[in-house]
Amino acid sequence: MKPDIHPKYHDVIFVDSATGTEWTTRSTLTSKETREIDGSEVPVVRLEISSVSHPFWTGKMRELDTDGKIERFRKRYGSKKK
Repeated sequence: MKPDIHPKYHDVIFVDSATGTEWTTRSTLTSKETREIDGSEVPVVRLEISSVSHPFWTGKMRELDTDGKIERFRKRYGSKKK
């Protein structure tokens, strides 16, 4: 194995922004945001969606609409009947 070519593998805290769920695991990802756990600084990586909040894994459908596109679509096409 060549020295100094592999990324550092360390503890990381992942935070699901949709639910606030946190878990600690090991990864090569880093972040400017850190938190102290057991006397060592651990990077905090924020995720928009994970298996905790994804509809496929939870069985619940959610509508994430940040631009109002769903409401505009419903206003334009929702009231038309065949």
